[in-house]
Amino acid sequence: MEIALIVDVDGTLVDSSYEHVLAWSRAFRAHDVFVPSWRIHRAVGMGGDQVIPHVAGQDVEERLGDRIREAERDAYAEYLPHIPAFPDAIAFLERCRASSAQVVLASSAKSSELDRYLELLDAERLGLRWTNSDDVSRTKPHPDLIHRALEQVPGADALMIGDATWDVIAASRAGLSTLGLLTGGYGEDELRAAGALEVYPSLAELTAALPQWVRSLDGASDASVAE
Repeated sequence: MEIALIVDVDGTLVDSSYEHVLAWSRAFRAHDVFVPSWRIHRAVGMGGDQVIPHVAGQDVEERLGDRIREAERDAYAEYLPHIPAFPDAIAFLERCRASSAQVVLASSAKSSELDRYLELLDAERLGLRWTNSDDVSRTKPHPDLIHRALEQVPGADALMIGDATWDVIAASRAGLSTLGLLTGGYGEDELRAAGALEVYPSLAELTAALPQWVRSLDGASDASVAE
């Protein structure tokens, strides 16, 4: 049975969470809508179609949603060239490949952003697959992105990897368990409360533990076949 890892990108493989907070904050304030930065941070991991009503209310979404999203896109574009991959991201992806696990990136990012991330992550060499917000009508915490990612590895036993509570919730709604990371600024207690199986401080710690999780998926597959 094929093993697949469905992996978030922003805050998980690239260090972009706080730039997203700044971009959203600038976009809201440009339209005279004040949302405190801490509240925006708790929404990072959602797609742009979900953030505005979540943090500012449905009235703001209906009146200004598209204009605020456009402003956020332009603000984040200024940060994008300076966004780095986490130092251990490539090593993590290489370990996934060595473990014979298929990797599908499931990102709420826009295509222009994802293109930059794919370059940073050496996606072509590593044989990564991906899906992003352009492929679905609803982003995280809805499970649509996870379902689209799973379509690329039909029949595989899969596990989600992400840094935000919204990753955990979306994966759970798609029937997957999640390994959490602290790299996006969400607390261990938050990730565990959302349902994460385990939480790691960094990609380096997750990379070291990865073989045991791949074996657990492989063992579950063997048991299912035996039944």
